[in-house]
Amino acid sequence: QVQFVESGGGLVQPGGSLRLSCAASGSLFMLYVMGWYRQAPGKQRELVATITSGGSTNYTDSVKGRFTISRDNAKKTVTLQMNSLKPEDTAVYYCNTATPLRAWAQGTQVTVSS
Repeated sequence: QVQFVESGGGLVQPGGSLRLSCAASGSLFMLYVMGWYRQAPGKQRELVATITSGGSTNYTDSVKGRFTISRDNAKKTVTLQMNSLKPEDTAVYYCNTATPLRAWAQGTQVTVSS
């Protein structure tokens, strides 16, 4: 019912910015809490940020003040604006419904390095 395609990743220097986009398919997108997740090699996937259909947001402590999640229900997109990037932000980033989780898409690689 819902599928995702992530884009916008790349190589950026510490302190730089990237904006990730997620395009969703499915007629019920606007009903779901959406999340951005990330996974670094050898580490578990972690939840980075969530946003409800009404726009309420939540962030993991490590990205508070630096990342901003947003969504456009009409366009079926969710965005993650990432500022002041740090090397520890390096990971593959995924979008998904927060509840329930669906199949993972390909993700988009974010590499923060000088």
